[in-house]
Amino acid sequence: MAQVYDLHCHSDQSDGALSPEDLVSRAKERQVTALALTDHDTIAGIERARNCARREGIDLIAGIEFSSQWSGRGIHVVGLNIDTGNMVLLKALEKQARVREERAVNIGERLAKCGIQDAYEGAKAYAGDAAVGRPHFAQYLVDTGAVTSFKQAFKRYLGAGKTGDVKSGWPEVAEVVEWILAADGVAVLAHPAKYNMTRTKLCYLTEAFAEAGGQAIEVVSGKQPVGLAENLAKIALQYQLAASCGSDFHVPGQPWQELGCASRLPADVQPVWELFS
Repeated sequence: MAQVYDLHCHSDQSDGALSPEDLVSRAKERQVTALALTDHDTIAGIERARNCARREGIDLIAGIEFSSQWSGRGIHVVGLNIDTGNMVLLKALEKQARVREERAVNIGERLAKCGIQDAYEGAKAYAGDAAVGRPHFAQYLVDTGAVTSFKQAFKRYLGAGKTGDVKSGWPEVAEVVEWILAADGVAVLAHPAKYNMTRTKLCYLTEAFAEAGGQAIEVVSGKQPVGLAENLAKIALQYQLAASCGSDFHVPGQPWQELGCASRLPADVQPVWELFS
């Protein structure tokens, strides 16, 4: 039986809704056989997910999704099959934790200037042991009545170019790629179609990513418009990158990002898992 890969998903150790254990169990129910947990800037859930995956009979691939920037834009880079004990990686995680905390405080201060008080404290309460992220702020905005939905929270306050869109402090893409390679991982440019770039701009990004040592690009991210995977496959081939696929699952109830929903990779690209040692 062929493996069913989902190489991009999130638990409640970053901005997902499910515990690492529940995430793995849901993946099993969705007939995923190889799962990468790629929480934002943390590997806190990996060992728990790995233990559950052994019981469920799933291959668990240690992963992470690093926040970075390129030409002033926020860019995400996934690291797959990483050595979670690597010292370069662990120091990078400490740096990212500091940046993420400073960013959360900054978002809270910005929202306060808009008349929304105690947003940082509220978001931190929702985050619990996880790092504070924009979804935690969105939950606070919804529950305090500042907005009526997550969608509205991002549209008004937290989305690209809005008050709570704070990118300062994130490392450059090239530095993040170095961290992943140092940890014997595979560096993957995450969800390239979600950056709202022209194709020309996306090619510039992909070229810079490849020159920095990046090895793959997400050709499939959740359910996509017809023809998008083929278009991204052409970019992968142009820059000699392997192709990855994942749902980018965060919460149940979003069928376009459900575990295992990613379509098959186009036939002419190299699957990223062939790079796993």
